[in-house]
Amino acid sequence: MPRGQEDEARRFYGEALGLEEVTKPPSLIGRGGSWFRASDDGVVVAEIHLGVDEPFVPANKAHPGLVCASLDELEATAARVARGGYELSWAERDSFEGYIRFHARDGFGNRIEVMTPRS
Repeated sequence: MPRGQEDEARRFYGEALGLEEVTKPPSLIGRGGSWFRASDDGVVVAEIHLGVDEPFVPANKAHPGLVCASLDELEATAARVARGGYELSWAERDSFEGYIRFHARDGFGNRIEVMTPRS
């Protein structure tokens, strides 16, 4: 992520994706960036650590894949992403066997995949 864009990271990863922001360790706070976590019944199931790159170049192809528990959760997440004004695509919705998914771009242009197992 670009330096000084923590508020934008909170808007996408916190508000749109629904992840919890976690405090970075004191030794790393000075580097900038933001960390976010997904939990299931108190168990951490994923963390995304956004570090500062200078110069910043978004990850165009490489991306995290986040898994929702249900189709309802997937669709609710997509709706929050869309309401936030972020790029969102269902073009590959059914192209990954066993999953339904969408791709989005965070406010920095990084690619994110969100999916749920097909019932």
